[in-house]
Amino acid sequence: MEKRQISLRQMEAGQRGIIVGVLGGHGLQRRLEAMGVRPGRTITKVSGQAFRGPVMLRVDHTQIAIGFGMANKIVVDVENLKRTS
Repeated sequence: MEKRQISLRQMEAGQRGIIVGVLGGHGLQRRLEAMGVRPGRTITKVSGQAFRGPVMLRVDHTQIAIGFGMANKIVVDVENLKRTS
């Protein structure tokens, strides 16, 4: 099992990871924190558009849509699991 850090935008639909940081100012960090998106939380990318559209994610039992730019500033530690099935 290998871990790597990528942006939320780079994650694949259905992929899970742990937020390790937000690359933005205090305003962006507060806005995301109000939605439950903060370092240490486990998130799942539900879907994303190919060309700068909204990104859907799940934090706990809440589904949230955020913009492409915001998703690009959220750094996530994801696990690469080799599937045997």
